[in-house]
Amino acid sequence: MGFPFGVNILKSDNFGVSFEVVPSIRTEKNISKMSNVVFHPGAMFRFKHGFTFIGRMAFETGGRYGVTPVFNQVIKKGKDASLYVSVPLPVRFGNDLPVSVSTGIQVGVSF
Repeated sequence: MGFPFGVNILKSDNFGVSFEVVPSIRTEKNISKMSNVVFHPGAMFRFKHGFTFIGRMAFETGGRYGVTPVFNQVIKKGKDASLYVSVPLPVRFGNDLPVSVSTGIQVGVSF
């Protein structure tokens, strides 16, 4: 299970830069440990109606690398914070393993 946290810096109403770090915890045979950290720099493109696309590169401490396009939608906009849902689509290469493609869902609060 990953625990993403990040910082987005808006350069304009429609564009920004994004950096996310995702430490992962793995449980096997009732033993849990931190198994990997993903460093995710990227560009953020904001559109109308609370939709944002974030194109991220991915560098994992486990030796894999790739890209993670993220589709993000604000579902409740508040005065000081907003609730959002994101769907990342990680694609990974390297480390003498086959290419992997997966998906996920994130729910978060932006300030």
